[in-house]
Amino acid sequence: MSVVVFYEKPGCSGNAFQKALLEASGHTVVAKDILKTDWMRLQLLPFLKSLPVSEWFNRSAPLVRSGAIDPDSFDASDATSVLSLLIDQPLLIHRPLLEVDGVCRAGFNPAAIHAWIGLSAAFGGVPLVGNPEACRHGANGTHCPVQE
Repeated sequence: MSVVVFYEKPGCSGNAFQKALLEASGHTVVAKDILKTDWMRLQLLPFLKSLPVSEWFNRSAPLVRSGAIDPDSFDASDATSVLSLLIDQPLLIHRPLLEVDGVCRAGFNPAAIHAWIGLSAAFGGVPLVGNPEACRHGANGTHCPVQE
């Protein structure tokens, strides 16, 4: 099984659920605080570069939910400015960020993670209901506390 470096927002119920899926599959999760990491462009880019720029954003972030930032208004030509924005406001980063043996990914797509490092044990013991990336508080109309 793999050692997964898992950049999360501490206290996020969605990230806790994702870590539980990884651990149920036999992986060792090394959790790190995405908000307290001193990000630099060349450190953050490997996690995001395989995604369209509009998908670099955490769609549950308050600035996105309020409409102050529209991720769909950004494209590849905006990559440098979006990286700067994400570094300045890491709550906007699409999470979790995952690193295994130097391979970096953003987000929690169960099928992609299963193909990459395996999630079969988790699927046998933990039902996946809804979007595993969505804020788990959102179902009851609440959201995680804002941490800046």
